[in-house]
Amino acid sequence: MAAAAALGPWRAAAPRRRRAAARRRQAEEAGDPETDPGVVLRRLREAEEDLLISDFWSSALETVTRCLWEQRGQLKAPVGTLPEALGNLHLNSSPDEPDVGPGRSPGQALVTGAGHVACVCYGLGNFATCITARIQLAFLLLLLEHCGIPRSRCCVYDPLFSQLEVEVLHTLGVTVLPENEEGKRSVGATPTVFYLPHCGTALYNNLLWSNWSAEALARVVLIGNSFHGLEQRLLTRILQKNYPYVAKILAGLEELELPQTPQYADTFNDTSVHWFPAQKLERLSTDVWACREEPGYQDCEDLEIIRKTPAGPRPPS
Repeated sequence: MAAAAALGPWRAAAPRRRRAAARRRQAEEAGDPETDPGVVLRRLREAEEDLLISDFWSSALETVTRCLWEQRGQLKAPVGTLPEALGNLHLNSSPDEPDVGPGRSPGQALVTGAGHVACVCYGLGNFATCITARIQLAFLLLLLEHCGIPRSRCCVYDPLFSQLEVEVLHTLGVTVLPENEEGKRSVGATPTVFYLPHCGTALYNNLLWSNWSAEALARVVLIGNSFHGLEQRLLTRILQKNYPYVAKILAGLEELELPQTPQYADTFNDTSVHWFPAQKLERLSTDVWACREEPGYQDCEDLEIIRKTPAGPRPPS
C-alpha cells in the first residue's frame, strides 16, 4: 500500500510534464516575445491591423485630427512672428468636409508634410508582453503615419522598457530617450503632440510646468488621461496642492474624449485629446502664470510615476 501510495503522485505528474514539454515546443516554434524581436514586431503588426479595421480607430483619428486642426489655426501667423508653427503640416480637407479623397476616411485628413511637428510618448509600459501596451504603441505608430509625422521625430521613454523593447523601438525608427525626463520636456518653438497613455498625474503636472506660458502651451496637443476626469476624481484641495499646474490649466484647455468601444474599453478608457486655445490662455490671470515653482511631491501619496534616479557622487579625479 505504501509503495502504491508513493507511486501515485509520480504517475499523476507524468502527463503534466508531457503537457509542459509540449507547451515549450510550441513556444519555441512560435518564438518567445520576451526574447525574440521578430515575435514582438509580428504581434505589433497584428495589433495595427486590428486597430485599422475597428470603429474605434476611425473615430479616434477624427478626434485627434480635429484638435490638430484647431491648433494649426491658432498657430497661423505672419512669417517672423510665431516660428512657422505647423509650417509644413497641411491638411487635404477640413474635418467637416465629407469628400477627403478616394480610399481615405474623414478621420484621415492629416497627411504627409508634418516635418516640423514633433511627438513625445511617455509611459507605454512593457509592450512585448502586455497586450494593452502593445495596442497603445500600435495606436502611436498609426497616428504618426496618418498625421505625416516622421518616426524619427518621435521620442519615447519608459523606465520599464526591457533591452529587447528598446531594440524593437530602434527597429521601428523612433527615438528612445536615454534618460528619465519625468515628463519635464519643453516644446520650445516646435508644435508637439504628447502621448501619455494612462500615466500618473505627476507626469502631466511636470509637462505643464515645463511649458508654463501661453506661447508654449498653444503649441501642445496632449493625448492622455482626461483632465476633467482628474478634476472629478480628486478632492479639490489635493489637486491644487499636489498637482497645481493641472488644477490651474483646467480653465485654459479644450478636451475631446476618445470614443469608447467594447473592443478597446480597457486600453483607451478615460483617454482624451487636449489642446490649449490661445484665447482661453490669454484670459487666465497674471497670477496664474506668475507661479513657476518646480513640482516636488514631497508629501504626495500614491505618486504613480517612477522618479529619476539621482546621480551618484563623482569618483575623485
